[in-house]
Amino acid sequence: MTPAYLVTHSGGFHADEVFSTVMLTRLFPQAELVRSRGAEWITPGPDRIIYDVGGAYDAGAGIFDHHQRGAPLREDGQPFSSFGLIWRHFGRDYLAASGIPADYIETVHASFDARFVLPVDLLDNGALNPASAGSLLTGMLLPELIESLKPVFDDSAPGAEDSAFQTALTIARAFAEARIARSAAKLRAEAIVLDAIAKAGTSRILELPMGMPFRPAVVRAGADHLWFVINPRGDDWVIGGIRKSEDGFEQRADLPASWAGLSGAALEEASGVPGAIFCHNGRFIAAAATRDAAIAMAEIAVREAETAA
Repeated sequence: MTPAYLVTHSGGFHADEVFSTVMLTRLFPQAELVRSRGAEWITPGPDRIIYDVGGAYDAGAGIFDHHQRGAPLREDGQPFSSFGLIWRHFGRDYLAASGIPADYIETVHASFDARFVLPVDLLDNGALNPASAGSLLTGMLLPELIESLKPVFDDSAPGAEDSAFQTALTIARAFAEARIARSAAKLRAEAIVLDAIAKAGTSRILELPMGMPFRPAVVRAGADHLWFVINPRGDDWVIGGIRKSEDGFEQRADLPASWAGLSGAALEEASGVPGAIFCHNGRFIAAAATRDAAIAMAEIAVREAETAA
């Protein structure tokens, strides 16, 4: 199906139809976006995809609403919004159109659905209370921010709602595309990290060719022996710890206490390593001028941590 029209409702908008529009306009850039509640538009036809309006869900007929009685549910009983329905049927094609390699599509699809689409679905259906994020964060949730772009109640300028929708669409597209790109990047990083783990052998120091997400691959590989990671960053090198868990900040091993908060000559003297640049007071990251200096600092940190263990 190559639609001539993408139809959603007029008036105020929510995150679900905005993100649905992000997907559909990438897949069908030639289609005209129509925001209307008119029967002539929200009645299914071979020339259109209708979403978040129309009172029916029939993928074969090209209509994807979730407001009607008997609205579709996920396999686990959680509700869909229009975003979830559009993602369900067009998500893989959208990822392919976004340049995600075929080998990554299923993994990225599942991750994006669980961490991006599902929260929008639940919030839109009232199945998740924004206040559960805490009063300080409620207004900072992405769906809330998207909806905050709606015109204020007394903005009666012609086209204000459609103009605001286009603004929201641009911002929503940036967030969705960035999240998908990051998911694919994590998979690319995983392959690099797993190779580096193999090269590290029994060493407690993992050397990477650049900064990248590494902890998921370290956990997946069962590389519990690794304590520190080094990698180049611009003209310098970084020495970092590996967190024990995703939720906390406790490290498998800390950098030496005598380095905490030092920099420059003071850190060189305390560490005995020429080229030592900086050590965070929290002892989870440090910097060095060269690879040799970074390795030397990491080796000292390993020896001290092994002694303390």
